[in-house]
Amino acid sequence: MVRKVLTPNMEDYLEAIGSLSKVKKVVRVKDVAKKLGVKTSSVNNALARLSKGGLITHERYGYVELTPQGKALAREIEARHNTLIKFLREVLKISPQTAKEDACKMEHSISKQTFQKLKELVESLENNKK
Repeated sequence: MVRKVLTPNMEDYLEAIGSLSKVKKVVRVKDVAKKLGVKTSSVNNALARLSKGGLITHERYGYVELTPQGKALAREIEARHNTLIKFLREVLKISPQTAKEDACKMEHSISKQTFQKLKELVESLENNKK
């Protein structure tokens, strides 16, 4: 499963699993459901798709773990999200809530080329502040 095949929804699940795995020893279905505000049945359906795509390992009633490919993709999604929030908040002076909502929408559709240029701009502006 490559990024182009992942739906925005599946990217959200990967990002949530990656985020949870940073603060929890183990990630469970109920943790993902709580973080995303969805039912556990929705999580189970998503996990089945992510598992089939080789991005996670998960056995029924077991823990959820990202594969190396899943970890890399989750980090990429998180980086897009964080850079977009930083750009919206610090450069455009958008309110925190609106920046968060807009970044969530934008992170799924921004091209690699556009993201790279945006990232370079944000880094350049940060370096000029120092």
